[in-house]
Amino acid sequence: MVAREFKGSDMADHKLIGFVDDAKDKHNLTIHGLPVLGGRSDLSTLVEVFKIKEIIIAIPSVPRSQISEIINLCMACGVKIKIIPGINDLIKGKISVNAIRNVDVEDLLGRDPVHTDLQGIADYVHNKVVLITGAGGSIGSELCRQVASFAPDKLLLLGHGENSIYTIEMELKHKFPGMLFEPIIADVQDRRRMEEVFDSYRPQVVFHAAAHKHVPLMEKNPAEAVKNNVFGTQNVADCADKFGTERFVLVSSDKAVNPTSVMGATKRIAEMYVQSLNASSRTRFASVRFGNVLGSRGSVIPAFKTQIARGGPVTVTDPQMVRYFMTIPEAVQLVIQAGALSQGGEIFILDMGEPVRILKLAEDLIRLSGYEPYIDIPIHFTGIREGEKLYEELLTAEEGATKTQHERIYIGKPEVISREDLARELNKLNRVIAGGSDDVKEAIEQLVPLYEQVS
Repeated sequence: MVAREFKGSDMADHKLIGFVDDAKDKHNLTIHGLPVLGGRSDLSTLVEVFKIKEIIIAIPSVPRSQISEIINLCMACGVKIKIIPGINDLIKGKISVNAIRNVDVEDLLGRDPVHTDLQGIADYVHNKVVLITGAGGSIGSELCRQVASFAPDKLLLLGHGENSIYTIEMELKHKFPGMLFEPIIADVQDRRRMEEVFDSYRPQVVFHAAAHKHVPLMEKNPAEAVKNNVFGTQNVADCADKFGTERFVLVSSDKAVNPTSVMGATKRIAEMYVQSLNASSRTRFASVRFGNVLGSRGSVIPAFKTQIARGGPVTVTDPQMVRYFMTIPEAVQLVIQAGALSQGGEIFILDMGEPVRILKLAEDLIRLSGYEPYIDIPIHFTGIREGEKLYEELLTAEEGATKTQHERIYIGKPEVISREDLARELNKLNRVIAGGSDDVKEAIEQLVPLYEQVS
C-alpha cells in the first residue's frame, strides 16, 4: 500500500528502493517492481550500499516492543524514520501519504495498548454526574475526554485557569454534541466555594487531578504546595464525604514514595488523608500513583524539543537519572480503570514498564529530529535540582503490592492511619503555613516520616 502511494505525483521527490522483511521466503521477490532486499539484520548494510536517507516502518499489527527494537535499529543507521498508523486505520482505509508520520518518543517506549474493562467503567461513570478537578491540565483534560466517551449524565469541568477550562469545554462540545458540560472556575483551596459546587451539582464520581506538580518550583514555594496539594485535597475529599459522592479517585504520584521533595511529601499527605477518611465514609476513596507522563505541560519532552529547535544545548540534570514514563492517554485509562476496581482505601500503583534513562531519551529525541547528539546538538549536564532523586520508586517497602484482575494495576497494602493524629498534625501544618519555608518543611517532616529534605 505504501509503495503504491509512493508512485503518485505527491511523492515525486522520493525514490523508493525496496523492502525489508524478516520472512526469508519473501527475500528476492519483487513487489510493484521493487525487490525485497533482506531482513532487519541487513539494515545497516543496505543503508550504506543504497545511500538510504529514510526508512518507513510499515508493520501496523506487530507488538509495540518489536516496533521499539526496529526503531532503535533504524536510529543506529543514522537515517530519518517514518511510521504508518495502526492496523485499525489501515482497515478503515485511512492510509495515505499524509498519514505516514514521523516516529515519536512514544513509539520508543515499547508499551502495548491498555485493555480496559469497558463494562466495569461504564457501570460507575455512565449516567452519573462526574466532577474532574484540574480539568484544564494535561491529566485532567484527558480525563475529561475519556470520561465523556462513557456518556455521563453531566461532566463538571472544574479548574482555576479560565483559558484552559474554556479550551477543553469547546473541544468536548465539538466532540460530544448534546452532552451536558458545566465549566466551573474555582480554586480547590476555597472551602466555601467547594461546598457550593458540591451542594449545587451533587457529583457522584470525583477525579481529583488539581495539584501543583513541579518539583523545583514547589521546593521554593512550599507553603503553596501544602495549600494546594494537601488542603485543596482535604477540601474536595471532605465535600465528597459530606455530600454523598459514591467514588473519589485521587491522582497521585510516584514522588509520594519515600519523598525527598516538598511536592512528593504533599502528595503523600494527600494519600494519607483520603485513606483515613475512607475508614468512616460511605464514599469509596482511592489514590492512583504513577510516574511521569510524556508530553504533559512542564514535562521533559516539550523542553527537549524546544531546546533542539533552538539548536541546543539540550540540558540533562545527571547522566544516571532515570524516570518511569507513560503516555497521557494510557495513564488516564488506568486511572479510570482503577476507579472501577476500588473497594475503598486503596493506593493503586500503575505498572510503568521499564525505567528510562533521561540521557538516552535526550539522545533518541535528537536523532529522531534528524541530528546527531554531541555533534549537531550538544548535551549539557546541569546537576540534580533541589528535591529531585536520581531514581523514582512506585511503592514503599512497607506497602508491598498485590495484583488486581488488571495486569497493569497493583494495590499497595493499606496502612492504618489514625484520623485523630493526622488531624492534629494537619492543624499544626495549617498554623505554620504563614511562617517561613523552613517551618513548613519541618512540619511536613513530622507528618511524613519518610520525607527527607535534600540539601
